[in-house]
Amino acid sequence: MRRLLIFLLLASGPCLAQVRYLALGDSFTCGTGGPPERSFPSQLARLAKQRGVEVTLENVAVNGYSTQDLIDDELDALTAFHPDTVTLAIGANDVVRQTGEGRYRANLARIFSAILAAGVKPSRVFVLPQPDWSQSPVAAGFGARAALRERLEAHNAILKQEAAKVGAVYVDLFPSFVEQAKAGLIAPDGLHPSAKAYSAWADALLDVVFTTRSK
Repeated sequence: MRRLLIFLLLASGPCLAQVRYLALGDSFTCGTGGPPERSFPSQLARLAKQRGVEVTLENVAVNGYSTQDLIDDELDALTAFHPDTVTLAIGANDVVRQTGEGRYRANLARIFSAILAAGVKPSRVFVLPQPDWSQSPVAAGFGARAALRERLEAHNAILKQEAAKVGAVYVDLFPSFVEQAKAGLIAPDGLHPSAKAYSAWADALLDVVFTTRSK
C-alpha cells in the first residue's frame, strides 16, 4: 500500500518536459536590432530551462521575410527539425510590401496547414501579433503613422482569426507592445524593439508556452 502511495505521489508531481521549439517569423523573431541571443525565442528558451524544462530551440526566422518568404524558405524546418512547439509572428513585411489582406490571409492558412500537417498539436502553436512599430522613429518612412497603425491592427486581426480557425493559441501581447513603444524600448536602428522589450515578451510568454508539466 505504501509503495502504491509513493508511486501515485510521484506520478502526480511535476515532470520535466522535453520540448522541441521551432520559431517561425521575421525580424521580430530573429531579434533584429540586437544580438541573436537576446531574441525573444532565445530568452524564452533560457527561462524555460531555468524551470527545468529541457528545450531544444531552432529559430529559422529571417529579417525582412513576409508570409510568402516564410512559406518558401522556413516551412522545410518542420520536417527537418520535427518540432512539438511552434511560435509564429509574421506580417510586418506583408504590410510594408502591401501584398493585400486577402493574400495575407491565404498565406497564413497555408502556414497553419503545414504546421499541423507536420504533427504539431494546435494547442502547441503560439501566435504573436506584430508590435506597434508605427511608433518607431523611422516608421514615418513607411507612411503616415495613423494609417500604418490601422494596417498593423487589421493584419493582427486577420492573424488572430486564422489562428482561431485551427485552434492555435493567439497570445495578444499587442497592448503591452504599445506601452513598450511609448516607453521608448526601441533598438538603436530606430525600428525594432530593444533587447529589454524582447525580454518582456519572453517573460509574458513563459507561463503560456512552458510549464513544468509536459503538455
